[in-house]
Amino acid sequence: MLVLQKRIINTIKAYVAQAISCRTITFTKKSVILGIETSCDDTGCAIIDGSGRLLSDSLYSQTAVHTRYGGVNPLVAHELHRMNIDKAVTDSLQKAGITIEDVDAIAVTTRPGLLLSLQIGAKYARYLSRIHSKPLIPIHHMEAHALVARMYHDIQFPFLVLLISGGHCLLSLVKDVNDFELLGEGLDNAPGEVFDKVARRMKLRNIPEYSKISGGRAVELAAKKSTNQDLFEFPLPLARYRDCNFSFSGLKDSLERKLLKKEEEHNAIGDELIPEVNDLCAAFQLAVAEHIAHRTERAMMYCEKNNLIKPDNRVIVVSGGVACNNFIFKSIEYIGNKMGYTAYRPPPAVCTDNGVMIAWNGLEKLRIQCDVRTDFSFKEVEPEAPLGKNLIENIKAAYIQTKVTRLKTLYK
Repeated sequence: MLVLQKRIINTIKAYVAQAISCRTITFTKKSVILGIETSCDDTGCAIIDGSGRLLSDSLYSQTAVHTRYGGVNPLVAHELHRMNIDKAVTDSLQKAGITIEDVDAIAVTTRPGLLLSLQIGAKYARYLSRIHSKPLIPIHHMEAHALVARMYHDIQFPFLVLLISGGHCLLSLVKDVNDFELLGEGLDNAPGEVFDKVARRMKLRNIPEYSKISGGRAVELAAKKSTNQDLFEFPLPLARYRDCNFSFSGLKDSLERKLLKKEEEHNAIGDELIPEVNDLCAAFQLAVAEHIAHRTERAMMYCEKNNLIKPDNRVIVVSGGVACNNFIFKSIEYIGNKMGYTAYRPPPAVCTDNGVMIAWNGLEKLRIQCDVRTDFSFKEVEPEAPLGKNLIENIKAAYIQTKVTRLKTLYK
């Protein structure tokens, strides 16, 4: 009996695979792509058509839950994804006024991210694919962040992208939908992660208006209230290294030392904040912005030296959660103007993790018939994944000197 059941199951699997493979999916303006995103702590689903029109978007955020932990708890994130994934997809279909049968392809994040979170989205996408005979398009999370700006702006290949978030900080040359060259990457903590940690250490959550928002957003808002941005000074990370890599751990440690000194000076204990907390936030945000701008300017100089970007198409895209920080984005605009680049970013809601960028990346891949599958292995669901060809050693060898651009005037 058991053998017979296995044969029946295998026959069904083979039939479904054959049904999908026999169905040729051709890109048209009427194509409908469903995108699923579960790489970290937000369950996202969106549906777009072949013209790039957003039909629906559904996002179940876990930010308020993880704020209590001071960061993302992988086990909690996994459980919340499991609870929300079906609701997110159902909501998107209902908002779009369609059924799953109207969908032409399912795009889903398979790497990089939290393994337990990625598995929820991948399993659900495979389930929909097998039940409804829909092709799958596995998506690299960082590639999706890089490409989604093309949904809102007329951006031609190749272009530079700066991806800054709670899990990543990198610079890449985007040559095509599936052709990336890595110019610089984070060596330790990501900027969003550091913002969250220093916000927690400065006890910003004890201020009611910051109690339910991310650490990065709290630091940005507090910095706007600073009356003395010169009170604290931070060193420029990696100043002697002529590459495009990033490091934020030294800035975090420097803030810790300055904060301890002020807490002792004011005898601030328990939940008490130092009186200069706004000035400390402003100085720290400035240091992060100057470090990012310094490495980005070198990447621009490297591209110019090697004719990697056309003079009439000098574009840099800033994406990822930290791209929502207006001061940091203004700093990239400032560097861009200096180097003849135009800076773009997606709308704030699309800078953070979402289903829209996954659906868009699926559309881009479907358009060039890249990575459209009948299935994929769970071995392809990976917590770590490189972003294209690594050119970091080439940049080191170029030994490009870059002067520091001071950005304090952007506070005015």
